[in-house]
Amino acid sequence: MMPPQPDKQRKRPRQDRAKETRTHILATAAHLFGERGITETSTNRIAAEAEISVGTLYRYFADREEIVKELNDGLFTRVETRYGELLPAITGLTPQEAVTEILRAAVEILVAEGPLVRALVTDLNFYGSGIPDFEPRFRFILKVYILNAIGLQPGVDVDTIAFVALNAGFAVTLRSVYLENEGFDRETVIAQTAEMIGTWIATKAQVP
Repeated sequence: MMPPQPDKQRKRPRQDRAKETRTHILATAAHLFGERGITETSTNRIAAEAEISVGTLYRYFADREEIVKELNDGLFTRVETRYGELLPAITGLTPQEAVTEILRAAVEILVAEGPLVRALVTDLNFYGSGIPDFEPRFRFILKVYILNAIGLQPGVDVDTIAFVALNAGFAVTLRSVYLENEGFDRETVIAQTAEMIGTWIATKAQVP
């Protein structure tokens, strides 16, 4: 008689619970980082707030820095995914219209995570911690748009245009989480930034 085969389905609830626990830890940490700041939030505090033991937390994350990195990377991954989804829709738009949509997409994600973004900006070298890994990928997406919009033209350095436009736009999107507290209308800032960048792209490429 053959021994009973293990029920493979029994593993799924355990895997699902592990995923849920990991997600719960990240959500709890994001809330605490936004409320207290990163440096003022220990792994013990995260575990207590999540109602798990600190030993359980360490089964998923080696330390607080790993949690911060995952939250940081998660923000940029969401922006990158949104840009990829947006690319077909903006291909036929003017530079100003396309930049408006690109800025708005990033702003929506960052503003939705405003407290966490402010904590990352305040307590970390945010630009240095996240952008180096993602900046080339963002720049590639923008470069694809520019090439689709204007094509290859003699004397037009598409790589430099994409680099400058991306970094100028990112500075504004990052600041967007603070704008309303400083008395600025977010949509107006997006529109004026898009006009500036879009006009510059069109001028460099000699397109309307």
